[in-house]
Amino acid sequence: MNGDKQETKNGGLTDDAAIATDEKASAELDQLRIERDGLRAERDELKELLVRRQAEFDNYRKRTEKERSDFVQYAGMELVKEILPILDDFDRAMKVEGGNPEYVKGVQMIHSRMFDTLRKQGLEPIETTGKQFDPHLHQAVERVETKDAEDGAILGEFQRGYNFKGKLLRPSMVRVAVHH
Repeated sequence: MNGDKQETKNGGLTDDAAIATDEKASAELDQLRIERDGLRAERDELKELLVRRQAEFDNYRKRTEKERSDFVQYAGMELVKEILPILDDFDRAMKVEGGNPEYVKGVQMIHSRMFDTLRKQGLEPIETTGKQFDPHLHQAVERVETKDAEDGAILGEFQRGYNFKGKLLRPSMVRVAVHH
C-alpha cells in the first residue's frame, strides 16, 4: 500500500484512495456550489436590471404621452388665443347701435356659433360681474375712487378674459373700486 489508488485483493480501493476520491468529489461539489451561487447572483442582478429597465420604459412612455398631450393642448391653446381678437371684434360689433336688425342678428349668430365651438374646445370665460379683483385672473386697467362699492370690487369690464382647459389664457381687463 503505497499510493493513492491501490486496489485491494477483492478489487476495492484502499482507504487512502477512497479519501482522495471523496476529497476530489467534495472539491468538485464545492466548485459547483460556488458556480451555482455565482449564477444565482447574476440571475438576481439581471432580474433587478430588467425591473429597472421596465420601470424606466414605463416612465418614458408616460412622459412622452404627457408631452404629446401637452403639445396638442398647447397648440390648441395658441390657436384659440389667435382667434380671441376676432371674438372681441364680434362683441364690439354687436354693441354698435343703429345697424340693420338683420345684419345685427347675423353677427350675433356667427358670434354665438364661434363662441360655442371654442367653448367645446375648452375656452371658458372669466366672470367679473359682482366679483372681487383677483390679480391671477384680472388686470386692473382703471382704478376708480368710490364709496359706493367695496374696496377691490370690479366695477366694469373693458375686455373679457378667458381660461383654456383650466389655464389662464388671457386675464380680464377691468375697472376696480378703491377707497382712499
